[in-house]
Amino acid sequence: MHRSNRSADEIAAGPLGDDRGSAALEFILVGLLLLVPLVYLVVTLGLIQGQSLGAEAAARHIARAVSTASDVDDARTRADAVLGAVSEEYGLDDVDLSIACTPSSGICPRAGATLHVRVRTTVTLPLVPPVLDLERIAAIPIEASSAHKVSRFWSER
Repeated sequence: MHRSNRSADEIAAGPLGDDRGSAALEFILVGLLLLVPLVYLVVTLGLIQGQSLGAEAAARHIARAVSTASDVDDARTRADAVLGAVSEEYGLDDVDLSIACTPSSGICPRAGATLHVRVRTTVTLPLVPPVLDLERIAAIPIEASSAHKVSRFWSER
């Protein structure tokens, strides 16, 4: 009969060695590898959604404010005021606003025309360094548009 000189701890460890405590380390490592990109994705999608809602709100409210203005000067004042308020509320930076009318003859806005408002902005991805113009490359364009009918009784003073 042959007796082994192995202890009970060596037998419990098996042929690959002692694995006690490695499950917690593996859980932490795999958890970090999966959790960090997931958190980044959630933050990024939240920023994009917030900017999208802001651009849509700006387009809709500017179209409504301009189409109900009393004249061209009042329309410009209202558009600037609404754009400033919405930009502050949603944190919109570098907003491009364009207003056009159909049919496209004469001044815009005018009585009976359909007013088209387009708002454009960009969302820079979080944690992108401003080195080598990376923040411009890692920017997502956001665009929203709205149309509103101008009253046929609108004044063109």
